[in-house]
Amino acid sequence: MSIRYISYIVLLSFLSGSPAFSNPDLRLEARNGFHKFDFFDTQTPVWTYNGGIPGPVIRSKEGSLLVIDVDNKLKEPTSVHWHGLRIDNAMDGVPGVTQDPIKPGETFRYKLDLKEPGTYWYHPHFNSGEQLERGMKGVLVIEEKDPKPWSQDIVWLLDDWRFQNDGKIYPHFNIHPDLMHDGRWGNAVTVNGRVKPEISTLPGQRIRLRLINGANARIFAHTMEGLSPVVIAVDGRPVSSFFEYKNFYLSPGNRVDLDITIPKDAAGKTYLLEDTFTRTKMVLAKIVVKNAAPVPTPSFDPDTASDFIPETLFETVSVSKQWDLDLIRGGKFGIGWSLNQRLWPDADKAEFEIGKPVKIQFTNNSTRLHPMHLHGVFFRVLAANGNMKVEPFTRDTVLVGARQTIVVGFVPEHDGIWLTHCHIQAHAESGMMTTIKVE
Repeated sequence: MSIRYISYIVLLSFLSGSPAFSNPDLRLEARNGFHKFDFFDTQTPVWTYNGGIPGPVIRSKEGSLLVIDVDNKLKEPTSVHWHGLRIDNAMDGVPGVTQDPIKPGETFRYKLDLKEPGTYWYHPHFNSGEQLERGMKGVLVIEEKDPKPWSQDIVWLLDDWRFQNDGKIYPHFNIHPDLMHDGRWGNAVTVNGRVKPEISTLPGQRIRLRLINGANARIFAHTMEGLSPVVIAVDGRPVSSFFEYKNFYLSPGNRVDLDITIPKDAAGKTYLLEDTFTRTKMVLAKIVVKNAAPVPTPSFDPDTASDFIPETLFETVSVSKQWDLDLIRGGKFGIGWSLNQRLWPDADKAEFEIGKPVKIQFTNNSTRLHPMHLHGVFFRVLAANGNMKVEPFTRDTVLVGARQTIVVGFVPEHDGIWLTHCHIQAHAESGMMTTIKVE
């Protein structure tokens, strides 16, 4: 099944002489369904948004108001979190923090004020480890008011699955082997719900490729031999300076936008997106160049971050909060991943002021991986293991490696109570969550 798009007619109105965009209302229905994976002859029972794996790609416009009604047709509660969006806290989709869970048969209306263009995604924040693993996720693209003339704008949502031999999803979640290690890694990888999908290009075309890691726990590290992908955005936001896509860890929750020019002499060639994070290199997807004459390559400069957070802003700022990451006994599974030896909901929380620069230190006392995701903010990585390591971009998710210490800096801009957690779902559900209160 190819990924499906929901198109919108953008309505233009004028308020005080300035354009404002709005979208027709959209419905997402969380429901049971089936998906034909390439591995099996039979269809696999899944949980879906609008019946598809993955859910629909929602494309909207910078400056628009997007209204989405979520109908819950599942047999358990759910919610939708809009990963990476800085929006009204009440719309963040976290049961018990920003809203009540959407019960079976109920509908919740999300109103999203789309102020920042970029690549984002959506997924549940209730029983997340199971609901994500069974298929509930999709991509949200907020296009710039004045988009660049890319030859193609491609979305690749990466995912992995743990299947049984009968083609069904392995039905046991948060089991001790996963909890003790790096979460639920699957035995099969898909891109847009398919195995090794292909996109067709022409020599000379210039492609914007949006990569999103929607897996429960798997980390990706990509190569594209023969091409020279350039990173133009990380976690939705433009970088301050472009750099080669090389040795970049795409952990659960991370996104990266690539600028790829197909060589004019590439007619008939095939380029592979390969994962090199594990010992065995794995082909994920293919870019197939038609055996045709080259076309003119669009010439333009992608946007860079105009409001980039300077590292000098944090030179005199002390660490405002330190969270130690470690495994302890206790919690609902008998073992739990903790922040400062405490498990959610008995969390060690933080409170910060709007407009005041903040430093947070994550110290991983374990040998496992922890991609830490902060809701409601973008931050800069400032240091790793005591060494200055200022990245030329902002993030909303950073991978904290084994025995590693990461210091990040940001300026809170949106009030409310914002969740902070490991994006390996088994780690989060076993306790590695807390909140940041901003006021």
